[in-house]
Amino acid sequence: MLGYYNYTTLLTYLSLMSAGLGIVTSLGGAGHPYVGMCFLLFCGLCDAFDGKVARTKTDRTEEECCFGVQIDSLSDIVAFGVLPVCIGAALLKRDLFIAMKEEPALGKVTVVLLVAVMALYLLAGMIRLAYFNVTEEKRQQTETGARKYYYGLPITSASLIFPTILLLDLILDKTAHFDITPIYFAVMAICAIAFVTKFQLKKPGLRGILIMVGIGAVEFVLLMLSYYFF
Repeated sequence: MLGYYNYTTLLTYLSLMSAGLGIVTSLGGAGHPYVGMCFLLFCGLCDAFDGKVARTKTDRTEEECCFGVQIDSLSDIVAFGVLPVCIGAALLKRDLFIAMKEEPALGKVTVVLLVAVMALYLLAGMIRLAYFNVTEEKRQQTETGARKYYYGLPITSASLIFPTILLLDLILDKTAHFDITPIYFAVMAICAIAFVTKFQLKKPGLRGILIMVGIGAVEFVLLMLSYYFF
């Protein structure tokens, strides 16, 4: 059977399956962006520890290491590229038909613009992950252990950025009747640019990862509480 199957790839496989479920859920029916965002948070949780789990297996072959890098990036483009786009598309379902009824021309312009943002985000995410794979393969030929720095914004940061926006959207839309959907797409455009901008960013250690996991857990709880109470 093709592939490598051991505990080092388990979290990556779980992340991909979660992303697939999140995509289907987000786009189903009238759209369920809040449920989709919960799947995104779970993808972020898996990604936070998949590398550390993989490195606990010290007898991995070179092929197993390369396989791990490849499937991680392939999973990431689905989890942190396609899924956030689908969540944005689900948000549009809530606003788009109203906007097109009131101002048909404005609605069409909005659709074209936001579709362009989604395409830009996916393209930038794919380029970043492909570049990471190339540079990581070269780095592993001369270095051992995990890398200490990233260049550009990691695409996995989507697992904390977009839940924050959706949390604000859920609260402000119900309390102040403020639609934050345009801000969601504005942030998506900024992230796309940051993915391919060459600036150095220190990779978080275990403490930093635990802090981010804690932030994600708080976001998950707040999303659920806000959804049910508002």
